[in-house]
Amino acid sequence: MSRIAKTLTAVAAGLVGLTLLAPPAGAEQQAQEYAPTMLVLDASGSMKQADPTRGTKMEAAKHAVRSFVTGAPNESKVGLTVYGTGTGSSDAEKAAGCQDVRVLRGADTIDKPALTAAVDGIQPSGYTPIGTSLRKAAEALPKQGPRSIVLVSDGEDTCAPPDPCEVARELNQQGAKIVMHAIGFGVDAKSRSQLTCIAQVTGGTYTDARDGGTLGRVLPRVTATALRNYQPAGLPITGTPAYSTAPVAAPGQYLDTIGQSETRFYAVDVPQGATAYFTGTMSFPRITGVSRARDINTLQLQVFGAGGEDCGVFENEMATSSSDGVALTAATIWNGAAKSGSGCRGGGRYYFALKWHIASDGMPERLPLELSVGVEPAVVDAGPAPVLTKAALAEQSGPGTLVTGGGSFNVAGTLAGSGRYTDTVRPGEFLFYRVRLEWGQGLAYRVHYGDNGQRGPGTISNVTTALYNPFRQEIDSDGTAYTGSSVELPSSAAAALVPVRYKNRVANDADARKQGMAGWYYIAVKVGPTSASGNDAPVPVRIDLTVSGNREEGPRYASPSIGGVFGENAPKQPQQAPLPAVGAQQPAPATSSTDNSVVWIIVAAAAGALLVAGIAGGLAIRRRRNRQSADQSPWGTY
Repeated sequence: MSRIAKTLTAVAAGLVGLTLLAPPAGAEQQAQEYAPTMLVLDASGSMKQADPTRGTKMEAAKHAVRSFVTGAPNESKVGLTVYGTGTGSSDAEKAAGCQDVRVLRGADTIDKPALTAAVDGIQPSGYTPIGTSLRKAAEALPKQGPRSIVLVSDGEDTCAPPDPCEVARELNQQGAKIVMHAIGFGVDAKSRSQLTCIAQVTGGTYTDARDGGTLGRVLPRVTATALRNYQPAGLPITGTPAYSTAPVAAPGQYLDTIGQSETRFYAVDVPQGATAYFTGTMSFPRITGVSRARDINTLQLQVFGAGGEDCGVFENEMATSSSDGVALTAATIWNGAAKSGSGCRGGGRYYFALKWHIASDGMPERLPLELSVGVEPAVVDAGPAPVLTKAALAEQSGPGTLVTGGGSFNVAGTLAGSGRYTDTVRPGEFLFYRVRLEWGQGLAYRVHYGDNGQRGPGTISNVTTALYNPFRQEIDSDGTAYTGSSVELPSSAAAALVPVRYKNRVANDADARKQGMAGWYYIAVKVGPTSASGNDAPVPVRIDLTVSGNREEGPRYASPSIGGVFGENAPKQPQQAPLPAVGAQQPAPATSSTDNSVVWIIVAAAAGALLVAGIAGGLAIRRRRNRQSADQSPWGTY
């Protein structure tokens, strides 16, 4: 009988920048600035084709860019590069057409009227020199510091060489550190593969936009992510539809994509006695006009052992109100290697399957999928007993220290211990901050959302905060309506943790069990979109934080973890695992041993709950509930 853990999380919905992966341990606190970003827009002849929502693809693309420009922060630095406008698409014009790339605006502080005028003047006609356009866009960006490129293309490069994926790889290897995000505008499988490669090799993201309406919703989100996205999101990896061909992932951070109803397998080698951590993270774009009854996404996770044996782990993480923009993580802690036996016991190669099982109406066909993989050695001394007294929030004062939240886990802004921190969050942003907790330390915090001066109909949104542990498992969350006036979250007592101890893993307290690992803990702060366009005044945010408790030695491990549990100290290159697969290879197992009717019962219940329980005129709620076997903690015995 499979152990089932089902999740329905309570977090108010809002636009999320791409979630992803743990940042380098020694990253410095970021200054209040946005990454200079170059939009690269396809204006080849194919962009004259009809679009069901905006007349032509070019008109749809122009509309999407205008929407982004209108809502872009005034402090952002945004440029525009275009290809395909200077020639036709005849064979005689190919040589010239393949060099037809123009930088219309440099990546300087945004001049919204000038940028909009440049977009309005674009006329599509020529070839598709993607590789050359990426080089020229990179040349037009600053020579150092965080930089991003957002590419919108409706097809593959028609001028290669240079191959655009090789150009992206070349720039990445040269240390240019330019994160490239690609949007495929009604593309076929071959074009999608090429654009996905561009994004993956630079640590960026790929997103499908099947028509102009989808592009109009996707482009502002992806570009906002680029402005906040200062670091690559992970090493590129490509999961497979069968466990027998799954790529082997060493501890570290990875980036893939996943399609609707698609299952992706990944392999992890777990030494005898060790504990494995595996987390998948998806973020969903903001989409309007979706029925709440079908505005649901689920991400499923299963574990398989030798010969494809089902190890009895089934995590079904569900996000309602997905079209408002949410982040969804599915995580498991696998301790089968600490037990004796065969198949799903003992050291060896295990297989982790992720499936985007249910997709909201109007969602892109493919979305980024981020992976976090950890392997923790066995312990010989687990250390002191759990202490279930939570940290207390100390009174903070003063103007606070400026900090910039990141649009994902891997670029979270650093909160350097106890104090007061300030940031500015725009409606539709979901930002992450991180706090380092050593063994024996806990934290308490509260978020103050200030007055932004907006009142009246159409200005109501929602605000949310959530707290995550080092492998992205949600510990606590709270949300409420925001009407432009100041509010605080959590609304009652401050969010607080007990001291971090290894033996918390078997404590008689569900929240304490999630606090059994030292490392980076994450605070998420969200301001949801307002119900009317144009009501996008930024919200001043203040985080009061206390880190308490004395540092302890922590557990003693049976063997060293040279690269770090999550590969944070390892070379940033993909590694093939050293352990052989256990048992003979068999055909791929079924991706769920649980009747799908169970899932749809939960879907129906969640949808019904949304109809009954909304805040501030129907603001949607995302719910998560974790349930585990009564006789097994998430970590098991120590």
